[in-house]
Amino acid sequence: MIFDKTHLTLDSLGGVVADHVPAILGYWDKDLVCRFANAAYLEWFGKTPDEMVDTVTTEDLHGPNYAKVKPYILGALAGKPQKFEREIILPNGETRHSITTYIPDIDNDEVKGFFVHIADVTPLKLLERELIKSNEIIVEQNKRLLNFANIVSHNLKTYAYNLREVLEFFINADSEGEKDLMVSYLKSISKGFSSTVSNLNEIADAQNKGDIKAEPINLHEHIDDVMNTLQIQTTSLHVSIRNNVNVDFYLLANPAYMESILLNVLTNAIKYKHPDRTAIIEFDAFTNEKYLTLTIKDNGIGINLEKNGKDLFGMYKTFHGNMNIDSQGIGLFITKFQVEAMGGYIEVESEVNIGTVFKIHFSL
Repeated sequence: MIFDKTHLTLDSLGGVVADHVPAILGYWDKDLVCRFANAAYLEWFGKTPDEMVDTVTTEDLHGPNYAKVKPYILGALAGKPQKFEREIILPNGETRHSITTYIPDIDNDEVKGFFVHIADVTPLKLLERELIKSNEIIVEQNKRLLNFANIVSHNLKTYAYNLREVLEFFINADSEGEKDLMVSYLKSISKGFSSTVSNLNEIADAQNKGDIKAEPINLHEHIDDVMNTLQIQTTSLHVSIRNNVNVDFYLLANPAYMESILLNVLTNAIKYKHPDRTAIIEFDAFTNEKYLTLTIKDNGIGINLEKNGKDLFGMYKTFHGNMNIDSQGIGLFITKFQVEAMGGYIEVESEVNIGTVFKIHFSL
């Protein structure tokens, strides 16, 4: 459009400019009656400037949504600029995201009304949502990678430790009977290692597909398998483990996740056993209508939950100083992730110098 200065007054030029601004511009007096509206009101609210000026009130314009904007209107009439985000439903049913600004019109310390500016930020809002969604996907993928890396590191490290210890015992054996016993240990380690690798392959495949496979497992037998895996450590450290779980308790779970959960909690109990007494760790379980609850109780050094409870399942959180150089603060974080991935939840009770009880609730 070409403006002809000879035919346009300053007021009319201002109106033309306002009608071509890609935003809503308006003015409302202190009685909340519209005194100026640009052409954008037609697209956004279905009313022309002629239909609005000197006729429409803010309540007329916003209808059932008036209560949402009323606090901001009152704020502007109190002399305070207002800026807020809101969704506006257009007459054609389209939803637009906007940033609304109310600027008080103050003359001699008296508020005469307020100016309105509404900008369409829909493209930015949609981009923001896409970025949030992408970030959530990345966070979830990172959790899965961390989970898989932890399972590999923790489980295979356990077998590596057992293998090293058994080979050392074998080399130093004084009789054929001792050597035969070490060979039986090696066979057990080999069998457990093969099973773990198989489960890890399934986990890797399932995580690529975004679906973690669950199958019926016998809880008592699974605990026994983990106890056998840790037999070298528990024997050398004189740790007593009691599996009191009913032999008939089955649940749907992922075998690799279950092994990782049990290993994490059990090795924690072994790591943080009390130095002045024999370590005793007990497994028990009970069921109700919704959950099978597994409890792992120890008589170790305990955790100060009042001080550390909120961070207990956080990543890279440790609570016993440098007393154990293997502690990286990952195990319980991963355990919680794995339990929740299978539809359950985990709780903990602990008292310093008394011991700790983990309660893992598996969905039935």
